[in-house]
Amino acid sequence: MKKLILILVIFQSFHLQGQQTDLGSWNILNIKYNHNEKLSFFSEQQLRSLKFYNHYHYHEVKGGINYRIFESVSLTLGIGNYQTYAEGGTFITPKNNNELRIWPQLTLTQKVNHLTIEQRYRTEMRWTSNGYRNRFRYRLGIQYPIGKNKKSEKPFLIGMSNELFFTNNEPFFERNRIQFTLSHKFHRQFMVQLGYLHQFDYKINDETGRDFLVVGLYFELFHSKNDKSY
Repeated sequence: MKKLILILVIFQSFHLQGQQTDLGSWNILNIKYNHNEKLSFFSEQQLRSLKFYNHYHYHEVKGGINYRIFESVSLTLGIGNYQTYAEGGTFITPKNNNELRIWPQLTLTQKVNHLTIEQRYRTEMRWTSNGYRNRFRYRLGIQYPIGKNKKSEKPFLIGMSNELFFTNNEPFFERNRIQFTLSHKFHRQFMVQLGYLHQFDYKINDETGRDFLVVGLYFELFHSKNDKSY
């Protein structure tokens, strides 16, 4: 009950801030299927708004495959459809961008005591409304577990990440995205995440930089319920 109250208090604080400012919403539904300890598949949908659950301007659908080479090194290949609408209301046309994207990714993780450090390198091949583009992304994130349940496990995760976006054309730097999160893993297959995200854009029009409340639902499925190896 105390954990639920904590989550509700955090959500309410974001809600009050959203009534006073142009805090947008950033909603995530992620489903991951673990075939074995090395191979997994994922699907993710996102819906974003420029005001607090109003003025919806963006949605995406993506999926892909992950392969863990070593315990701390994994490769991803993803593909997705990304739609960005004009400002001023909900799904206002004409669209700012209609995009198909393919992206290979390398993720490195390192644990220092209870702290997990993640580095993510992603190359994006983008077929947009304004032609083909390349983009390169680097994200540095940290997570730290807190709390304790009846099994003496730490069900909460506090996290912070900073991501930089670059292109191979001037002005080269496109975007900076910083995020703070609090996640709660209710059990092995389900996690809820609340967070705050600030996005700064530099001279691009495919999405507008803003402050967002992040709400994420993460489901994780396993090939065998009796497999405890991952």
